[in-house]
This record gives sequence, structure tokens and C-alpha cells, in this order.
Amino acid sequence: MRGLVNHIDLTVRDPLASRDFYEAVLGFLGYRIVAVHERGIDFDLKTPEGAFTSIGIMKASGPGATQPHDRYSPGLHHLAWNAADRADVDAMYQLLLRIGATILDPPADYPRYGPGYYAVFFSDPDGLKLEYVHWPK
Repeated sequence: MRGLVNHIDLTVRDPLASRDFYEAVLGFLGYRIVAVHERGIDFDLKTPEGAFTSIGIMKASGPGATQPHDRYSPGLHHLAWNAADRADVDAMYQLLLRIGATILDPPADYPRYGPGYYAVFFSDPDGLKLEYVHWPK
């Protein structure tokens, strides 16, 4: 599985305040909490095919700890996950509405990204842009 992302840590102001959001979104994707510790929360995804990835929701520290996320500054712009199909994108959208998530762009076709590109864009409680996309290639 060369090139597959092994793990990513996302920094938030308060991991416990973000827990419900990430537990809902990542749980929908199949991730499960494997650790809650003083620095944050770790979620793992293991597939039947043997793929593994981990997402950490980590507590911000230092002088910028209370700053809102700015995706146009150096650093992470957004994170996107693959959806199984268009209906899967729509199901994520319904989940996001139920949990009161901030929707940046509702599910739609985005042909500027490529033929068949269908996605929903949303943000976490700290303003980090996230995306769920079905893009048949």
C-alpha cells in the first residue's frame, strides 16, 4: 500500500469539545476511537483488505493555540475522504445536518475538478475545511 497516508494529526483548540463532531464524522467513515489522552483523541481505520490509517485530534498549544484556522496560510488547506458513491456523499450530508455541522458547500457536481466529481464541503468546529467526495475515474 505504498503511498497510502499512514496517519495525520489535526490540531484543534479543544479535542473534548470537538469529540462529538469527529466521532460522528469519522465513525460514519468507519474509524473507531482507540485512545483518549491528555493531548487528544486517536481514531483508527482498519479495512478488511489490510489498509490502516489513523487520525489524531490533538490539542493546540503555543502562541497560536487560540487562533482560528486559516486554510490560506501555510499548512493544511483541507482534507478530503473518498466516498463509495454519490448516495454515500448524500448520506454524509444528512449526518452533517443532524449534528449541526457548518456546511460550506452542499452536495453538488463540481466539474471544474473533473468529470463526475460530486462532493460536500464542510468544516469542523475550529473552521478546518473537510470534504467528502465521490469521483469515479
